[in-house]
Order: sequence, then structure tokens, then C-alpha cells
Amino acid sequence: MAILDDRVCIITGGAGSIGLATARLFLSEGAKVVLVDLHEDALASAAAELASANVITQAADVGDAAQTRAYVDAAVAKWGRIDVLFCNAGNSGPIGGIEDYPEDAMDAVYRVHVRGSFLGAKHALPHMDKGGSIIVMSSVAGLGGSPGVYAYCTAKHAQIGLMRSLAKEVAGRGIRVNSLHPGPIDNSFQTAIEDAFSPLIGGGDATAMLNSMIPMGRHGQPAEIAQSALFLASSMSAFTTGSILVADGGFTA
Repeated sequence: MAILDDRVCIITGGAGSIGLATARLFLSEGAKVVLVDLHEDALASAAAELASANVITQAADVGDAAQTRAYVDAAVAKWGRIDVLFCNAGNSGPIGGIEDYPEDAMDAVYRVHVRGSFLGAKHALPHMDKGGSIIVMSSVAGLGGSPGVYAYCTAKHAQIGLMRSLAKEVAGRGIRVNSLHPGPIDNSFQTAIEDAFSPLIGGGDATAMLNSMIPMGRHGQPAEIAQSALFLASSMSAFTTGSILVADGGFTA
């Protein structure tokens, strides 16, 4: 039997590199997948690439309560329940000094990462039973600080508090809640962050600098983060809840 045989899995940020890699892996392990992303065209491309009858898509702004209910309702209407919620949607926000940091950017990043995860859990949990799993995609940015990365670091720290509170509330129902913390990943999302960060290190190569700080000497791959998500989604993590899973090549060791 496949690890996720017949499990219904919602993946927000589903058209991005990690979301798509996770969907591909989950499908290979027998899951039914609901891909959620902000843009219809990106979802259509992702669904075409996956080419599976076990995929449906739903465009949604995860920070909007009505649109969150809509993607939850789409999953339940199609397959009757929810077994896994992977809150993976994200945005990075600007990098800059505190005195000039835009307030609307702080609000926008917090809205996606924290409010988006909160709303997803709020509306999905009534449709989850024993053995269910919620995975909150945080980051190594949620385990420390970095000058100028105010919105992203703050939101990623806040997700841990949300995860731990949820984990204690639903443990008695047999539902697990954990957070996943990748280090730098080889994708366009990370490249944009590194391009923005380079001026703060005197115009140096932020990617090369990070690789020199990672004991394994490289950025991670989306498929490697998908493997960590599979562990948290499946019964392999049956006694793991309220936990932080770091996948960073030793970056924070």
C-alpha cells in the first residue's frame, strides 16, 4: 500500500516549486491532491504538468476567509473529507532598514503566512479526523533573526506559535500539527530574496555566501523538502506533533 493511499491533501502555494514537488510526490504515494494558488494560469500549468485525475485546483487568496472556505469546500465536495493540510503559500516582502521599512509590506507578508495558515486550519479542521495532519511551512528564518528581513522573519516566527497552540488543541482528536523549516532552496523564490539581500553585503554574491555557510555546501532542492513534507503528512510521523522539522543542510546546526 502507498504511504498516502486515498488520503485527501490540500497544498496551498501549490503551483510553486515546493508545492508542485510535494504534489508530485504525494500523488506517487496514492494521495488525492487539491492544489491552491493565487493565480489560475499557474494552477492550470501545474495541473497539466501533473496530469492526474487525482488533482483538482482552486484559485484562492489564502488570507481571505471566504476564499479559504471555498478551497476547503472544493476538497470536501470532491472527496468528502480532508486528511492533510499543507500551508505552504508564501511571499517574501522587502529587505531594508527598520526606519524606512514599509508598513504595508509587513501586513501583506503576515497576512499570507500567519493569517493564511490560521484560516486554513480554522476551516479545514472541522473536516479532519484521527490521523489527520497539518503542516505549516515556516523557514529557518523562523528560528533566528536577520537584519532587514523584518516581515518574513517575524511572520515565520509567528507561525511557530500558531503551530504549537494548534497542536495542543487538536492532539486529543488524534490530529498532528507540525512546522517545516527549510534552509535556502534552489528556486526562484529564494533567488529573489538573495538578489535583494546582496546589496546589504556590499554587492557580494549572497548565494555563494549562503552556500559557504551551509555545511552540506549547497542549497536544497524542492524535491528534498517534499520528502520532509511526506514524513509529516504520513503515519511515519504518527507520534510527532508540536514539533519543528528543520531541513537546511546543517545551516542552523
